[in-house]
Amino acid sequence: MDQVLTMTETETVELKKSLAELKQGLISLAAMLNKHGQAELWFGIAPNGKAVGLEINEKTLRDVSQAITAHIEPAIYPHITQQRIDGKHCLHIKAEGWQQPYLAYGRAYMRVADEDKKLSASELKNLILQNNQDALRWENEPSGLTLEQLNPEKISRFLALADLPPDSAASALEKLDLLRQGVPLNAAKLFFADAPIQLRCAVFATHTSSTIIDRHDFDGDILELIEEAEKYALKNIHIGMRLEGLRRVDVPEIPLKAIREALVNAFCHRDWRDPDFVQVAVFRDRLEIRSPGKLYGGLTFDEIRQGNISRRRNPKIAELLRRIHLVEAWGRGVPLILENAPSTSFDEIGGLFITRFNRPSALDASQDAPAIRPETSLKTTQELPQATQETTQELPRTTQEILLQHLRSQPGITTVELARVTGLSPDGVKYHLNQLKRTGKLRRHGPTKGGYWEVVTKADE
Repeated sequence: MDQVLTMTETETVELKKSLAELKQGLISLAAMLNKHGQAELWFGIAPNGKAVGLEINEKTLRDVSQAITAHIEPAIYPHITQQRIDGKHCLHIKAEGWQQPYLAYGRAYMRVADEDKKLSASELKNLILQNNQDALRWENEPSGLTLEQLNPEKISRFLALADLPPDSAASALEKLDLLRQGVPLNAAKLFFADAPIQLRCAVFATHTSSTIIDRHDFDGDILELIEEAEKYALKNIHIGMRLEGLRRVDVPEIPLKAIREALVNAFCHRDWRDPDFVQVAVFRDRLEIRSPGKLYGGLTFDEIRQGNISRRRNPKIAELLRRIHLVEAWGRGVPLILENAPSTSFDEIGGLFITRFNRPSALDASQDAPAIRPETSLKTTQELPQATQETTQELPRTTQEILLQHLRSQPGITTVELARVTGLSPDGVKYHLNQLKRTGKLRRHGPTKGGYWEVVTKADE
């Protein structure tokens, strides 16, 4: 059946009137593959998009195929067909390729709009380096796990969420491009291994991190931890309500859509080579979601606020999250956060990317109290020691002041006893004692058992 089309040239479509332009057509084919990894080349269609037709026989198809083989490297295997456009015979070449750079007649070209730009030596070098980055990405490295060490139930659950048919573990991971020579990649480990990563959460009593009143570490896969992080955040901020008819609807002080998007972004775009954790930190006046790794690929804060610009550190992880509808394909994460929580701010401190949500409840609480300037105190792994959930009453002074008071009156007090009288965990006590020693406010004399503490006053210094 004839097609009736008026075509236009784009960054992935090139139109040629006749096979006399075969060389230029093959250059365009390589240029489009270098830019997008896919290309369509038509012969028999004029630049204005109207079909003019050409004579096509088996020899024509063979000659074109041989020219592609001879003049484009590395090798590509295009689909070459004869098409009838407006009643006229046209030649259609469709190709895909991800082994950039592709050379045509020994030179490299890049598609820019509907033109083919010859690459300089430095531009070619950058293209080669950029292409090799994919192989060097953490997500593409072997995980060290065997296929049998992945959880088949998690794989089946993912396939269902992604609206994919049931399949064997090996076949499913092969189709998702998560195997290399039968070995699962790191990206597969994140989704399908049992407890491969950790999440660290804490609630602080004030605007600073001086007093921890609750903390919890979670183990799980990436989807489990996104869910746990969301639950923890909602549990520790204020929840209002509204009535829809006769039904009560909970309304968090920070919109749930914004929190969820920030958490997905934190796990999706973090630097997985950094051993630190994604962190959820709840302060009296704000909620912070902290992710290891700064903005990737030269992105700026203005660019991520605008959206539609996506330089992804972990494209494979992003694609898996997109398949289950947690990530958009167009880099719209930050604009979606701002649409739902316009006062959200973003920052980079100490190698962490921070999404900061203001808590409206803090404005009400501050009406009768002196204004306190919010500050971010970024203690990462050391600040939140591994422990199960523990709670203590809010103290009128800083934790370290209270510890020093007990140490002055009882120099021989043990860590366990300090934990009992302050309500901190033993790990929390050890952390603050180490901080006090590091700042010169405390000295230890003698062994762990039988020794004593000396609180250093200014006169002693």
